[in-house]
Amino acid sequence: MEIEFVGAAQTVTGSMHLVHTAHGRVLLDCGLYQGRRKESIARNRDLPVDPTKIDAVVLSHAHIDHSGGLPRLYRNGYRGTVYATPATRDLCAAMLEDAAMIQQHDARFINKQIDKGNMTGPYIEPLYDQEDVIGILSRMVSIPYRYRQSIAPGLDVTFYDAGHVLGSAIVALDVDVAGDTRRIVFTGDLGRRNMPILRDPEVPPGGHVLITESTYGDRQHDPVERMDDELAEVVKRTYERGGKLLIPSFALERAQEVIYALKRLQNQGRLPEVPVYVDSPLTVKVTDVFRMHPDCYDKDARKILQNRDSPFDFRGLRYVQSVEESKKIDQSQDPSITISASGMCESGRILHHLKANIGGKNNTIMIVGYQAQHTLGRRLVERRGRVRIFGVEQERRAEVVVMNGFSAHADQSDLIDFAEQVRERGKLRQIALVHGEPKSQKVLAAKLDEARFPSIHIPAPGERIRV
Repeated sequence: MEIEFVGAAQTVTGSMHLVHTAHGRVLLDCGLYQGRRKESIARNRDLPVDPTKIDAVVLSHAHIDHSGGLPRLYRNGYRGTVYATPATRDLCAAMLEDAAMIQQHDARFINKQIDKGNMTGPYIEPLYDQEDVIGILSRMVSIPYRYRQSIAPGLDVTFYDAGHVLGSAIVALDVDVAGDTRRIVFTGDLGRRNMPILRDPEVPPGGHVLITESTYGDRQHDPVERMDDELAEVVKRTYERGGKLLIPSFALERAQEVIYALKRLQNQGRLPEVPVYVDSPLTVKVTDVFRMHPDCYDKDARKILQNRDSPFDFRGLRYVQSVEESKKIDQSQDPSITISASGMCESGRILHHLKANIGGKNNTIMIVGYQAQHTLGRRLVERRGRVRIFGVEQERRAEVVVMNGFSAHADQSDLIDFAEQVRERGKLRQIALVHGEPKSQKVLAAKLDEARFPSIHIPAPGERIRV
């Protein structure tokens, strides 16, 4: 048996790993790569896997850098099954449809700018359309947590709660190798403990090989308890300047966590009377899916629901759907809070809000998630004085605040502790670090080596390791 690291090898986006066995080939995730526009288009258009030689796809969760390539896989000829948790399947119905729509809208906008002479470069074509999304959704089969399912002769899968986003799963893949069973544990994206809304991550027993994300392998997060205080201070400071607070946010999980935090501030009397806009049709749909899956919530979130309250509604909060409503937000000069996708500022309505407000010194841009290299979000984190939005250079005068406390990814301590528990509950022989930049992976690998873990790999793109 061999594991081929096709995507998210020494980088954070484009999760894709191919397990080769005597019985068949299983693809773990099929995500889109996010980064420089030209590079992203090329990588995502030419998926480095042959869809006709894949026997099954196992999806860890619905984030686009893990699921967004599935319709492209279908377009290229894949007609096998995609296995996911029920919540992930429901989320993909909304998120993949939105991804197709955004690709069409962005291609139309960019091509129009090229025609006007405002941009240079080749015309853009969407990677896939709604028919491809419908096609791949028809191939999805839902498997609940902790239920072992055969997906091919000699290949079984079991999902465990990853605690990262709604429906996220740690994948346990059991493979028959010459009459003996080997268990691969793939974290997908590993969540943090004691975060609001979702349960803590589970630890699968019996693991022989661990493929783990390493996004924050070189650092620790701020304590969860400080999130509300930091958020309240940013809101207060921006409001007193008469400015607008823009929060680029992933539509899945991060947006709901920010909404939930703002609700807590209002209940504590620490939120000014300021309108809060959730300007992302996808976030609206995703929040509806959250309401459908209280089975994924922790005790505190379920208690709120039992009191017939919603974690995702409060006074002054408005969910925006239409383009006309979205434009009115920027036309107003009054202070406001706007939560909008995409989380890395690479597409969606947040780009229009940034274009309209990035030059205002009273405004604030609050980053609440990881920003991959070469994305607009990373350039904002680096606090560059000038950035390109829709290909046009803009001066940044708005304040930039980075709040890693909202991150749904495990930090260094969480990652090491999870690996320790996998070792305690199985016969762990190999670890592969994926979904991380080289710096964080090297630091994490050194820490794991100090803890006497055997055979730690940092695979390069396309590299294979033998199990």
